Amino acid sequence: MSISMTPGGVASRIRDLEETEGNASDVNVGQGERIACAVAGTAMLAAGLKKKGPAGIALALIGGGLAYRAWSGHCDLYEAMSVSTAGKRREGAGSDVHKGLKVQKSFTIQRSPEECYRFWHDFENLPRFMTHLQSVQTLGENRSRWTARGPLGTNVSWDAEVINDKPNELIAWRSVEGSDIHNAGSVRFRPGPNGRGTEVTVELNYEPPAGLVGATIARLLGEEPEVQVQEDLRRFKQLMEAGEIATVEGQTSGRLATQA
Repeated sequence: MSISMTPGGVASRIRDLEETEGNASDVNVGQGERIACAVAGTAMLAAGLKKKGPAGIALALIGGGLAYRAWSGHCDLYEAMSVSTAGKRREGAGSDVHKGLKVQKSFTIQRSPEECYRFWHDFENLPRFMTHLQSVQTLGENRSRWTARGPLGTNVSWDAEVINDKPNELIAWRSVEGSDIHNAGSVRFRPGPNGRGTEVTVELNYEPPAGLVGATIARLLGEEPEVQVQEDLRRFKQLMEAGEIATVEGQTSGRLATQA
């Protein structure tokens, strides 16, 4: 039987597995984590098998471990820690394991709060400076569909809704119920020091793919969230102030690349 390795196809298969597993005591990995592990693990395993040498072996072993976690629903480390992400508390666990990650970064941009708010409020502009986003599609009724680039060429999509919108001051959003990736975010626009420019503050809260190991894997793949948000804001600043983003890609010296 073939299994689609898209998040939707994997989610369907994981749900089927959970139905057959019932309340099996050895299942301690939640559905969202299993989906992320299946997609990322399979991609890493395939890439590792193609890559020669120690690096390929290491990548394949990590990918195989994530794939096993996805299909078995069990993590030995969680077992040793007496914790579970499978929606039930294991004996001895003091609290739910998923507390998520929080990232907050600020930049001062030499544009008015009105200009910054107006540009950001059109969510379809976000991929112009957020490199991990492939697209954001406006759906209407304060909803949008986000597609992000995952590790090793994978993609993941989710729907989000605006939950607070104060013109020229604040935009806040969160993923809708049932999303594979649970996240929420806000961006505030305050007058800058001495009334010059705008202090833009972004705050993101999300549960990393692959649960507790997700943040570590992201760092290994060069996708640490705090660095990513800081670079996104740096590009936003350049785009708002100069109308283009500086890049040195494919060049021996920096120049400005116009963002259409």
